[in-house]
Amino acid sequence: MPASAPVLLVLAHGSRDPRHAATVRSLVDRAGLLRPGLRMETAFLDFNLPSVPGVLDRLAAEGVREVVALPLLLTRAFHAKADIPAVLSAAPPALRIRQAAVLGPSPLLPAAVERRLYEAGLTPADKSTTGVVLASAGSSDPEAIAAIAKTARELRRTGWCSVRPAFASASLPRTEDAVRALRAEPGVRRVAVSPYVIAPGRLPDRIAAGAAVSGADILADVLGPCPELARLLIERYETAAGTWRRQREQERAGLALVAAAG
Repeated sequence: MPASAPVLLVLAHGSRDPRHAATVRSLVDRAGLLRPGLRMETAFLDFNLPSVPGVLDRLAAEGVREVVALPLLLTRAFHAKADIPAVLSAAPPALRIRQAAVLGPSPLLPAAVERRLYEAGLTPADKSTTGVVLASAGSSDPEAIAAIAKTARELRRTGWCSVRPAFASASLPRTEDAVRALRAEPGVRRVAVSPYVIAPGRLPDRIAAGAAVSGADILADVLGPCPELARLLIERYETAAGTWRRQREQERAGLALVAAAG
């Protein structure tokens, strides 16, 4: 990795639940194994340290000039559209910051969900008789809700009997209602709940409680530091950093033309 490569700054929401920050750091560590030499930092919008302003100030003081800020979010909802741009706009002027795209949509996300379902005890042979509740944290943003529904459809196309989205807050249906609805569908012999969230916390616990109260047969783990998510972090970074590389190449080419013309 060239010394001039932009720093990757992963921006997580943060939580009072200590499992949240630990899981985020494990994911970032796993992504780091895919790109040895790439400097990666983690910062939190709330509850945990280091804070985003604190990390940006430190990077600027160290002489870093380019940062790719990657929102650790599955959909482009309020945090990606408002909170993160606001905090990045207050960064030291010496820093050039490019906000990378959120993680979803990506084919890697349904693959990560399937990994967690298999780890919970299901097999590919179970797909045709298993209904899956894709349970997200929830959002009031129509774009985010549509993205969850799209991921559920993509997961369904891989062969699961049925897939229904559910939400722990802000939107409906709740996890327990989606479980009960799947029970009534023809061909569904078992129901699995797969939390479509990155790290543990209050809302994932609410998803687990909904799975328990409705008698779901399987509860998968959160996505966490799975290989697909780690790879996706690097993909989003490379896309954003690649834009800068192309801009620099175009600038050099332009200067060369000017020099040749002179």
